Amino acid sequence: MKQEQAETIALQAITYISTQEDALNALLAQSGAGPDDMREQLANPSFLAGILDFVLSDEPFLLAFCSDQNIPPELIVHARRALPGAENLWDG
Repeated sequence: MKQEQAETIALQAITYISTQEDALNALLAQSGAGPDDMREQLANPSFLAGILDFVLSDEPFLLAFCSDQNIPPELIVHARRALPGAENLWDG
């Protein structure tokens, strides 16, 4: 997967997160960032990687997001691998 495709998926994820109050609050708490900080980082591939890490960290949320977007969960893993910082996350 190309980085641009992965970034698009991450942007879909942050849009979905923003519609889920509990998930948004959890993301803000985990990141320590405020909504304005997050908006400023939307073009940052490392930030987008963190969004996918957040989605992947909660299987029920991952499955809900994938169902909502009509995409297979493994696509999220492929997208994460295409963004910075994935070199040591998974073998293979």
